[in-house]
Amino acid sequence: MLLGTQKINAQGQLEIGGCDALMLAERFGTPLYVLDEDAVRARCQEYRAAFANLKPDTEVAYAGKAALNRAICQMIAEEGLGLDVASGGELYTALQASFPPERIHLHGVYKTDAELQMAIEAGIGAIVVDNFEEIERLKRLSLSPPTLLPRRRRGEPASPSPTAWERGAGDEGFPVLLRIAPEVDAATHPLIRTGQRDSKFGFHLLNGDAYRAVETVLGSPPLRLLGFHCHIGSQISDLSGFAAATHAMVEFAHKVRQQYDYVAPLLNIGGGLAVRYTPDDQPPSIHEYAQTVVDALRAACRQYAYPEPALGVEPGRSLIAEAGITLYRVGAVKQVPHDLPNLPREYLIVDGGVSDNPRPQMYGARYTAVHVARRGEPHNRPYRIMGKHCETDPLIDCALLPETHAGDVIAVLTTGAYAYSMSSQYNRYPRPAMVAVRGGEARVIVERETYEDVLRMDR
Repeated sequence: MLLGTQKINAQGQLEIGGCDALMLAERFGTPLYVLDEDAVRARCQEYRAAFANLKPDTEVAYAGKAALNRAICQMIAEEGLGLDVASGGELYTALQASFPPERIHLHGVYKTDAELQMAIEAGIGAIVVDNFEEIERLKRLSLSPPTLLPRRRRGEPASPSPTAWERGAGDEGFPVLLRIAPEVDAATHPLIRTGQRDSKFGFHLLNGDAYRAVETVLGSPPLRLLGFHCHIGSQISDLSGFAAATHAMVEFAHKVRQQYDYVAPLLNIGGGLAVRYTPDDQPPSIHEYAQTVVDALRAACRQYAYPEPALGVEPGRSLIAEAGITLYRVGAVKQVPHDLPNLPREYLIVDGGVSDNPRPQMYGARYTAVHVARRGEPHNRPYRIMGKHCETDPLIDCALLPETHAGDVIAVLTTGAYAYSMSSQYNRYPRPAMVAVRGGEARVIVERETYEDVLRMDR
Protein backbone atom coordinates (compact mmCIF):
# COMPACT_ATOMS: atom_id res chain seq x y z
CA MET A 1 0.00 0.00 0.00
CA LEU A 2 2.81 2.43 -0.86
CA LEU A 3 0.78 4.20 -3.53
CA GLY A 4 1.93 6.78 -6.06
CA THR A 5 5.20 8.36 -4.90
CA GLN A 6 4.75 7.24 -1.28
CA LYS A 7 7.79 5.65 0.36
CA ILE A 8 9.37 5.04 3.74
CA ASN A 9 12.25 7.47 4.21
CA ALA A 10 15.55 6.94 6.07
CA GLN A 11 13.90 7.93 9.34
CA GLY A 12 11.21 5.27 8.91
CA GLN A 13 8.56 7.92 8.27
CA LEU A 14 5.97 8.25 5.52
CA GLU A 15 7.04 10.37 2.58
CA ILE A 16 4.77 11.51 -0.25
CA GLY A 17 5.71 13.65 -3.22
CA GLY A 18 9.20 13.93 -1.74
CA CYS A 19 7.74 15.55 1.42
CA ASP A 20 7.88 14.12 4.93
CA ALA A 21 4.23 13.62 5.89
CA LEU A 22 4.85 14.43 9.56
CA MET A 23 6.40 17.74 8.56
CA LEU A 24 3.35 18.46 6.39
CA ALA A 25 1.12 17.94 9.43
CA GLU A 26 3.30 20.23 11.54
CA ARG A 27 3.49 22.91 8.87
CA PHE A 28 -0.10 22.97 7.62
CA GLY A 29 -2.06 21.49 10.52
CA THR A 30 -4.53 18.63 10.63
CA PRO A 31 -6.83 17.32 9.33
CA LEU A 32 -5.04 17.84 6.03
CA TYR A 33 -5.79 16.58 2.55
CA VAL A 34 -2.56 15.81 0.70
CA LEU A 35 -2.58 15.30 -3.07
CA ASP A 36 0.31 13.56 -4.82
CA GLU A 37 0.53 15.61 -8.01
CA ASP A 38 2.90 13.25 -9.82
CA ALA A 39 0.55 10.35 -9.09
CA VAL A 40 -2.39 12.25 -10.59
CA ARG A 41 -0.42 13.13 -13.70
CA ALA A 42 0.88 9.57 -14.05
CA ARG A 43 -2.67 8.18 -13.99
CA CYS A 44 -3.75 10.72 -16.62
CA GLN A 45 -0.89 9.61 -18.84
CA GLU A 46 -1.61 5.94 -18.20
CA TYR A 47 -5.24 6.36 -19.25
CA ARG A 48 -4.31 8.27 -22.38
CA ALA A 49 -1.63 5.76 -23.38
CA ALA A 50 -3.81 2.69 -22.72
CA PHE A 51 -6.53 3.86 -25.05
CA ALA A 52 -4.23 5.53 -27.60
CA ASN A 53 -2.53 2.17 -28.20
CA LEU A 54 -5.85 0.41 -28.73
CA LYS A 55 -8.22 3.05 -30.10
CA PRO A 56 -6.71 6.46 -30.84
CA ASP A 57 -10.08 8.21 -31.22
CA THR A 58 -10.95 7.65 -27.56
CA GLU A 59 -11.73 10.78 -25.57
CA VAL A 60 -10.68 10.45 -21.91
CA ALA A 61 -12.44 12.92 -19.60
CA TYR A 62 -11.84 13.25 -15.87
CA ALA A 63 -15.04 12.95 -13.81
CA GLY A 64 -14.70 16.05 -11.67
CA LYS A 65 -17.25 14.98 -9.07
CA ALA A 66 -14.50 12.83 -7.51
CA ALA A 67 -12.54 15.96 -6.50
CA LEU A 68 -12.43 19.35 -8.14
CA ASN A 69 -10.80 22.70 -7.55
CA ARG A 70 -8.93 25.14 -9.76
CA ALA A 71 -5.54 23.48 -9.28
CA ILE A 72 -6.90 20.03 -10.15
CA CYS A 73 -8.58 21.50 -13.24
CA GLN A 74 -5.24 22.91 -14.34
CA MET A 75 -3.47 19.56 -13.84
CA ILE A 76 -6.11 17.76 -15.89
CA ALA A 77 -5.99 20.37 -18.65
CA GLU A 78 -2.20 20.23 -18.84
CA GLU A 79 -2.34 16.45 -19.24
CA GLY A 80 -4.68 16.79 -22.22
CA LEU A 81 -7.82 15.20 -20.78
CA GLY A 82 -11.39 16.39 -21.08
CA LEU A 83 -13.53 17.20 -18.05
CA ASP A 84 -16.92 15.87 -16.99
CA VAL A 85 -18.74 18.31 -14.68
CA ALA A 86 -21.99 17.49 -12.91
CA SER A 87 -23.19 20.86 -11.59
CA GLY A 88 -23.06 24.58 -12.15
CA GLY A 89 -20.49 24.86 -9.39
CA GLU A 90 -18.18 22.36 -11.04
CA LEU A 91 -18.64 24.05 -14.41
CA TYR A 92 -17.95 27.49 -12.91
CA THR A 93 -14.80 26.15 -11.23
CA ALA A 94 -13.54 24.75 -14.53
CA LEU A 95 -14.22 27.99 -16.39
CA GLN A 96 -12.53 30.06 -13.68
CA ALA A 97 -9.52 27.76 -14.01
CA SER A 98 -9.46 28.53 -17.77
CA PHE A 99 -10.14 24.91 -18.64
CA PRO A 100 -10.79 24.74 -22.43
CA PRO A 101 -14.60 24.84 -22.65
CA GLU A 102 -14.68 22.67 -25.78
CA ARG A 103 -13.24 19.83 -23.65
CA ILE A 104 -15.98 20.08 -21.00
CA HIS A 105 -19.28 18.24 -20.93
CA LEU A 106 -22.05 18.80 -18.41
CA HIS A 107 -23.89 15.98 -16.63
CA GLY A 108 -26.69 15.96 -14.09
CA VAL A 109 -30.08 14.39 -13.52
CA TYR A 110 -31.58 17.88 -13.02
CA LYS A 111 -29.79 20.87 -14.51
CA THR A 112 -31.31 24.24 -13.74
CA ASP A 113 -31.91 26.85 -16.42
CA ALA A 114 -29.00 28.85 -14.99
CA GLU A 115 -26.66 25.84 -15.32
CA LEU A 116 -27.78 25.16 -18.89
CA GLN A 117 -27.41 28.83 -19.82
CA MET A 118 -23.89 28.94 -18.37
CA ALA A 119 -22.97 25.89 -20.47
CA ILE A 120 -24.46 27.37 -23.64
CA GLU A 121 -22.78 30.74 -23.21
CA ALA A 122 -19.42 29.13 -22.46
CA GLY A 123 -19.63 27.01 -25.61
CA ILE A 124 -18.81 23.75 -23.83
CA GLY A 125 -18.23 20.53 -25.76
CA ALA A 126 -21.56 18.87 -24.96
CA ILE A 127 -24.45 18.63 -22.55
CA VAL A 128 -25.42 15.10 -21.54
CA VAL A 129 -29.22 15.22 -21.56
CA ASP A 130 -31.02 13.20 -18.89
CA ASN A 131 -34.79 13.70 -19.33
CA PHE A 132 -37.51 15.05 -21.62
CA GLU A 133 -38.07 18.22 -19.60
CA GLU A 134 -34.40 19.03 -20.04
CA ILE A 135 -34.67 18.63 -23.82
CA GLU A 136 -37.49 21.16 -23.95
CA ARG A 137 -35.74 23.63 -21.65
CA LEU A 138 -32.52 23.30 -23.61
CA LYS A 139 -34.34 23.96 -26.87
CA ARG A 140 -35.96 27.06 -25.38
CA LEU A 141 -32.71 28.40 -23.95
CA SER A 142 -30.78 27.69 -27.14
CA LEU A 143 -33.26 29.74 -29.15
CA SER A 144 -33.42 32.63 -26.69
CA PRO A 145 -31.19 35.70 -26.87
CA PRO A 146 -28.24 35.57 -26.88
CA THR A 147 -28.52 33.45 -29.98
CA LEU A 148 -27.30 29.88 -30.00
CA LEU A 149 -23.58 29.42 -29.79
CA PRO A 150 -22.26 26.49 -31.80
CA ARG A 151 -19.80 24.07 -30.20
CA ARG A 152 -17.11 26.70 -30.63
CA ARG A 153 -17.64 30.37 -29.97
CA ARG A 154 -18.80 32.41 -32.93
CA GLY A 155 -15.93 33.86 -34.92
CA GLU A 156 -13.37 31.39 -33.58
CA PRO A 157 -11.72 28.97 -35.99
CA ALA A 158 -12.44 25.27 -35.73
CA SER A 159 -9.98 23.15 -33.80
CA PRO A 160 -7.28 21.77 -36.12
CA SER A 161 -7.68 18.31 -34.51
CA PRO A 162 -11.32 17.80 -33.53
CA THR A 163 -12.09 15.83 -30.38
CA ALA A 164 -14.63 13.04 -30.29
CA TRP A 165 -17.31 15.53 -29.30
CA GLU A 166 -16.69 17.56 -32.48
CA ARG A 167 -17.35 14.71 -34.88
CA GLY A 168 -21.11 15.09 -35.17
CA ALA A 169 -22.55 15.95 -38.56
CA GLY A 170 -23.11 19.61 -39.29
CA ASP A 171 -21.88 22.74 -37.59
CA GLU A 172 -24.99 24.26 -36.05
CA GLY A 173 -27.10 23.23 -33.13
CA PHE A 174 -25.89 22.87 -29.56
CA PRO A 175 -24.16 19.50 -29.14
CA VAL A 176 -25.82 16.97 -26.84
CA LEU A 177 -25.42 13.35 -25.82
CA LEU A 178 -28.33 11.30 -24.57
CA ARG A 179 -27.76 9.45 -21.32
CA ILE A 180 -29.11 5.92 -21.57
CA ALA A 181 -29.84 3.52 -18.69
CA PRO A 182 -28.33 0.35 -20.17
CA GLU A 183 -30.02 -2.19 -17.83
CA VAL A 184 -26.66 -3.32 -16.41
CA ASP A 185 -26.60 -4.11 -12.70
CA ALA A 186 -22.93 -3.59 -11.81
CA ALA A 187 -21.30 -5.55 -9.00
CA THR A 188 -20.78 -2.75 -6.49
CA HIS A 189 -22.52 -1.10 -3.52
CA PRO A 190 -26.21 -0.38 -4.30
CA LEU A 191 -25.80 3.31 -3.53
CA ILE A 192 -23.13 3.78 -6.22
CA ARG A 193 -24.83 1.73 -8.97
CA THR A 194 -26.24 3.97 -11.70
CA GLY A 195 -27.04 1.87 -14.79
CA GLN A 196 -29.55 -0.64 -13.44
CA ARG A 197 -33.29 -0.91 -14.09
CA ASP A 198 -34.39 1.27 -11.16
CA SER A 199 -31.76 3.96 -11.76
CA LYS A 200 -32.84 7.59 -11.57
CA PHE A 201 -30.34 8.46 -14.31
CA GLY A 202 -30.99 8.68 -18.02
CA PHE A 203 -33.58 7.46 -20.52
CA HIS A 204 -34.66 3.87 -19.99
CA LEU A 205 -34.79 1.22 -22.68
CA LEU A 206 -37.66 -0.99 -21.51
CA ASN A 207 -40.34 1.70 -21.54
CA GLY A 208 -39.17 3.10 -24.89
CA ASP A 209 -38.07 6.47 -23.47
CA ALA A 210 -34.57 6.13 -24.94
CA TYR A 211 -35.97 5.81 -28.47
CA ARG A 212 -38.46 8.65 -27.97
CA ALA A 213 -35.61 10.84 -26.75
CA VAL A 214 -33.64 10.15 -29.95
CA GLU A 215 -36.65 11.04 -32.06
CA THR A 216 -37.23 14.24 -30.08
CA VAL A 217 -33.63 15.47 -30.34
CA LEU A 218 -33.31 14.57 -34.03
CA GLY A 219 -36.46 16.62 -34.63
CA SER A 220 -35.10 19.62 -32.73
CA PRO A 221 -32.94 21.89 -34.95
CA PRO A 222 -31.50 23.85 -31.99
CA LEU A 223 -29.81 20.62 -30.85
CA ARG A 224 -27.20 18.41 -32.46
CA LEU A 225 -27.01 14.79 -31.37
CA LEU A 226 -23.39 13.67 -30.95
CA GLY A 227 -24.15 10.18 -29.67
CA PHE A 228 -25.03 8.29 -26.52
CA HIS A 229 -23.75 8.07 -22.98
CA CYS A 230 -24.07 5.61 -20.10
CA HIS A 231 -22.52 5.05 -16.69
CA ILE A 232 -23.08 1.90 -14.64
CA GLY A 233 -21.57 2.84 -11.27
CA SER A 234 -18.37 3.22 -9.32
CA GLN A 235 -15.68 1.11 -7.59
CA ILE A 236 -16.27 -1.78 -10.03
CA SER A 237 -13.71 -4.59 -10.17
CA ASP A 238 -15.64 -7.00 -12.41
CA LEU A 239 -14.82 -5.96 -15.97
CA SER A 240 -17.74 -7.95 -17.36
CA GLY A 241 -20.04 -5.11 -16.32
CA PHE A 242 -18.20 -2.67 -18.58
CA ALA A 243 -18.29 -5.18 -21.45
CA ALA A 244 -22.04 -5.68 -20.97
CA ALA A 245 -22.68 -1.93 -20.93
CA THR A 246 -20.62 -1.41 -24.08
CA HIS A 247 -22.52 -4.18 -25.87
CA ALA A 248 -25.85 -2.76 -24.74
CA MET A 249 -24.95 0.68 -26.07
CA VAL A 250 -23.93 -0.65 -29.47
CA GLU A 251 -27.12 -2.74 -29.66
CA PHE A 252 -29.15 0.36 -28.84
CA ALA A 253 -27.27 2.43 -31.43
CA HIS A 254 -27.92 -0.31 -34.00
CA LYS A 255 -31.67 -0.24 -33.32
CA VAL A 256 -31.65 3.56 -33.52
CA ARG A 257 -29.98 3.35 -36.93
CA GLN A 258 -32.64 0.90 -38.13
CA GLN A 259 -35.47 3.06 -36.86
CA TYR A 260 -34.22 6.61 -37.48
CA ASP A 261 -31.33 6.23 -39.96
CA TYR A 262 -29.01 7.92 -37.47
CA VAL A 263 -25.45 6.65 -36.92
CA ALA A 264 -23.91 7.76 -33.63
CA PRO A 265 -20.38 9.18 -34.02
CA LEU A 266 -19.65 8.72 -30.29
CA LEU A 267 -20.46 6.20 -27.55
CA ASN A 268 -19.40 7.25 -24.06
CA ILE A 269 -19.50 4.46 -21.47
CA GLY A 270 -18.63 6.58 -18.42
CA GLY A 271 -16.22 5.48 -15.73
CA GLY A 272 -16.28 3.37 -12.59
CA LEU A 273 -13.03 1.39 -12.41
CA ALA A 274 -12.14 0.32 -8.85
CA VAL A 275 -9.10 1.39 -6.83
CA ARG A 276 -7.09 0.05 -3.88
CA TYR A 277 -8.45 1.01 -0.47
CA THR A 278 -7.04 -1.97 1.44
CA PRO A 279 -4.27 -4.51 0.77
CA ASP A 280 -7.00 -7.03 -0.11
CA ASP A 281 -8.20 -4.92 -3.05
CA GLN A 282 -6.82 -6.09 -6.39
CA PRO A 283 -8.64 -4.03 -9.04
CA PRO A 284 -7.96 -4.54 -12.75
CA SER A 285 -5.29 -2.40 -14.36
CA ILE A 286 -6.15 0.52 -16.62
CA HIS A 287 -4.77 -1.47 -19.55
CA GLU A 288 -7.06 -4.42 -18.75
CA TYR A 289 -10.01 -2.06 -18.47
CA ALA A 290 -9.19 -0.39 -21.79
CA GLN A 291 -8.69 -3.74 -23.53
CA THR A 292 -12.05 -5.02 -22.25
CA VAL A 293 -13.97 -1.95 -23.36
CA VAL A 294 -12.37 -1.69 -26.79
CA ASP A 295 -12.73 -5.43 -27.45
CA ALA A 296 -16.40 -5.32 -26.42
CA LEU A 297 -17.03 -2.29 -28.64
CA ARG A 298 -15.47 -3.92 -31.70
CA ALA A 299 -17.13 -7.28 -31.12
CA ALA A 300 -20.54 -5.64 -30.85
CA CYS A 301 -19.93 -3.47 -33.91
CA ARG A 302 -19.04 -6.61 -35.89
CA GLN A 303 -22.12 -8.43 -34.60
CA TYR A 304 -24.45 -5.64 -35.69
CA ALA A 305 -22.44 -4.50 -38.73
CA TYR A 306 -22.30 -1.07 -37.12
CA PRO A 307 -19.72 1.56 -38.09
CA GLU A 308 -17.25 1.78 -35.22
CA PRO A 309 -17.86 5.06 -33.36
CA ALA A 310 -15.42 7.14 -31.35
CA LEU A 311 -15.25 6.09 -27.71
CA GLY A 312 -15.55 8.17 -24.56
CA VAL A 313 -14.57 7.17 -21.01
CA GLU A 314 -14.79 9.18 -17.78
CA PRO A 315 -12.42 8.02 -15.02
CA GLY A 316 -12.83 9.85 -11.73
CA ARG A 317 -12.09 7.77 -8.66
CA SER A 318 -9.58 5.59 -10.54
CA LEU A 319 -7.65 8.64 -11.64
CA ILE A 320 -7.32 10.53 -8.37
CA ALA A 321 -8.29 8.37 -5.36
CA GLU A 322 -4.93 6.67 -4.74
CA ALA A 323 -3.11 10.00 -5.13
CA GLY A 324 -4.70 11.38 -1.97
CA ILE A 325 -4.12 10.83 1.74
CA THR A 326 -5.65 12.54 4.77
CA LEU A 327 -3.51 13.33 7.80
CA TYR A 328 -5.13 13.27 11.26
CA ARG A 329 -3.78 13.88 14.74
CA VAL A 330 -4.86 11.50 17.49
CA GLY A 331 -6.51 13.42 20.32
CA ALA A 332 -7.34 10.59 22.70
CA VAL A 333 -6.94 6.86 23.17
CA LYS A 334 -9.89 5.10 24.84
CA GLN A 335 -10.42 1.62 26.20
CA VAL A 336 -14.06 0.75 25.44
CA PRO A 337 -15.51 -2.31 27.27
CA HIS A 338 -17.83 -3.61 24.55
CA ASP A 339 -18.59 -7.22 23.64
CA LEU A 340 -18.55 -6.91 19.85
CA PRO A 341 -16.26 -9.69 18.60
CA ASN A 342 -15.06 -8.05 15.39
CA LEU A 343 -14.25 -4.60 16.75
CA PRO A 344 -11.14 -3.59 18.71
CA ARG A 345 -11.73 -2.26 22.22
CA GLU A 346 -9.01 0.35 21.83
CA TYR A 347 -10.32 3.50 20.14
CA LEU A 348 -8.30 6.33 18.60
CA ILE A 349 -10.23 9.60 18.55
CA VAL A 350 -8.86 11.82 15.76
CA ASP A 351 -9.38 15.47 14.88
CA GLY A 352 -11.57 14.78 11.85
CA GLY A 353 -14.29 12.37 10.82
CA VAL A 354 -17.62 12.51 9.03
CA SER A 355 -17.28 16.19 8.07
CA ASP A 356 -14.09 15.59 6.05
CA ASN A 357 -14.93 12.05 4.86
CA PRO A 358 -18.55 10.87 5.07
CA ARG A 359 -18.05 7.72 2.98
CA PRO A 360 -17.55 5.24 5.84
CA GLN A 361 -20.74 6.43 7.50
CA MET A 362 -22.74 6.62 4.25
CA TYR A 363 -22.05 3.15 2.89
CA GLY A 364 -19.41 1.40 4.94
CA ALA A 365 -16.41 2.42 2.83
CA ARG A 366 -13.20 0.73 3.96
CA TYR A 367 -9.78 2.36 4.25
CA THR A 368 -6.22 1.64 5.34
CA ALA A 369 -4.38 3.75 7.94
CA VAL A 370 -0.65 4.03 8.64
CA HIS A 371 1.38 5.64 11.40
CA VAL A 372 3.17 8.58 9.79
CA ALA A 373 6.21 8.77 12.09
CA ARG A 374 6.64 4.98 12.37
CA ARG A 375 5.64 3.86 8.87
CA GLY A 376 8.51 1.38 8.70
CA GLU A 377 7.53 -0.46 11.89
CA PRO A 378 5.17 -3.46 12.02
CA HIS A 379 1.52 -2.45 11.92
CA ASN A 380 -0.11 -5.21 13.96
CA ARG A 381 -2.02 -3.60 16.83
CA PRO A 382 -5.78 -3.24 16.17
CA TYR A 383 -7.52 0.08 16.77
CA ARG A 384 -10.92 1.47 15.92
CA ILE A 385 -10.40 4.96 14.47
CA MET A 386 -13.27 7.29 15.38
CA GLY A 387 -14.05 10.86 14.43
CA LYS A 388 -14.72 13.68 16.86
CA HIS A 389 -18.23 14.58 15.72
CA CYS A 390 -21.57 14.22 17.50
CA GLU A 391 -22.21 10.99 15.60
CA THR A 392 -20.85 7.47 15.79
CA ASP A 393 -18.50 8.19 12.89
CA PRO A 394 -15.89 5.46 12.52
CA LEU A 395 -13.29 6.17 9.85
CA ILE A 396 -11.90 2.63 10.07
CA ASP A 397 -13.46 -0.11 12.21
CA CYS A 398 -10.26 -2.14 12.50
CA ALA A 399 -6.99 -0.44 11.64
CA LEU A 400 -3.64 -2.11 12.25
CA LEU A 401 -0.99 0.30 13.57
CA PRO A 402 2.05 0.30 15.84
CA GLU A 403 1.28 1.28 19.42
CA THR A 404 -0.24 4.74 19.02
CA HIS A 405 -0.64 7.58 21.52
CA ALA A 406 -2.40 10.92 21.79
CA GLY A 407 -0.54 13.48 19.70
CA ASP A 408 0.60 10.98 17.05
CA VAL A 409 -0.22 11.60 13.40
CA ILE A 410 -1.80 8.92 11.22
CA ALA A 411 -2.53 8.90 7.50
CA VAL A 412 -5.64 7.42 5.94
CA LEU A 413 -4.77 6.29 2.42
CA THR A 414 -6.69 6.53 -0.86
CA THR A 415 -8.77 9.57 0.09
CA GLY A 416 -8.20 11.52 -3.13
CA ALA A 417 -11.75 10.85 -4.34
CA TYR A 418 -15.04 11.70 -2.61
CA ALA A 419 -13.55 12.95 0.67
CA TYR A 420 -12.83 16.61 -0.08
CA SER A 421 -15.66 16.75 -2.63
CA MET A 422 -18.23 15.41 -0.11
CA SER A 423 -16.95 17.32 2.93
CA SER A 424 -19.20 19.55 5.03
CA GLN A 425 -19.21 21.91 7.99
CA TYR A 426 -21.10 19.49 10.24
CA ASN A 427 -20.85 20.59 13.88
CA ARG A 428 -19.63 23.85 12.34
CA TYR A 429 -16.14 22.49 11.86
CA PRO A 430 -14.16 24.38 9.21
CA ARG A 431 -13.15 22.26 6.23
CA PRO A 432 -9.49 21.15 6.04
CA ALA A 433 -6.85 22.57 3.76
CA MET A 434 -5.52 20.68 0.74
CA VAL A 435 -1.88 20.72 -0.32
CA ALA A 436 -0.38 19.39 -3.52
CA VAL A 437 3.05 17.81 -3.16
CA ARG A 438 5.61 17.29 -5.90
CA GLY A 439 9.38 17.00 -6.00
CA GLY A 440 9.77 17.80 -2.32
CA GLU A 441 7.67 20.97 -2.54
CA ALA A 442 4.21 21.51 -1.04
CA ARG A 443 1.76 24.18 -2.11
CA VAL A 444 -1.65 25.01 -0.69
CA ILE A 445 -4.34 24.53 -3.33
CA VAL A 446 -7.30 24.90 -0.95
CA GLU A 447 -6.98 27.12 2.10
CA ARG A 448 -8.10 25.82 5.49
CA GLU A 449 -11.45 27.34 6.42
CA THR A 450 -11.68 29.48 9.53
CA TYR A 451 -14.51 30.05 11.98
CA GLU A 452 -15.13 33.29 10.11
CA ASP A 453 -15.65 31.23 6.94
CA VAL A 454 -18.18 29.08 8.79
CA LEU A 455 -20.13 32.21 9.71
CA ARG A 456 -19.62 34.01 6.40
CA MET A 457 -23.06 33.33 4.90
CA ASP A 458 -25.00 33.75 8.17
CA ARG A 459 -27.47 36.64 8.39
